[in-house]
Amino acid sequence: MRLKALIAAAALVLVTPALAHAPKSKHGGRIVLAGAFHVEMVAANGGVDVHLLDHNDKPVAVKGYKGVAILAVEGKSQRIMLEPVGDLRLSGKAAVALPNQPKGVIQIIPPDGKAVSAKFD
Repeated sequence: MRLKALIAAAALVLVTPALAHAPKSKHGGRIVLAGAFHVEMVAANGGVDVHLLDHNDKPVAVKGYKGVAILAVEGKSQRIMLEPVGDLRLSGKAAVALPNQPKGVIQIIPPDGKAVSAKFD
């Protein structure tokens, strides 16, 4: 019985840090880890909005950032250029209607030029 309790406690210790660091969506999108960022993608109204969070879950100002979303839509690859809109979001318009949760890759290029990619499955 003590062994089972010890195993359960060890499992909690291993799992808790991973759960504690999983950021919650603030804009209704999906979030994935990409380099120094958590990237939240929201596809709606014929466009894509991308929000960046640091590892402390604080919004990242996107002045000087750019990016591209390469999304699979109806079996075809769609490239959507992303530009800063306001202080805290990159955005781009799609040429075709997008599903609510498209699959693909978001590439973010910070001002330092060290690109990161976020894969959305």
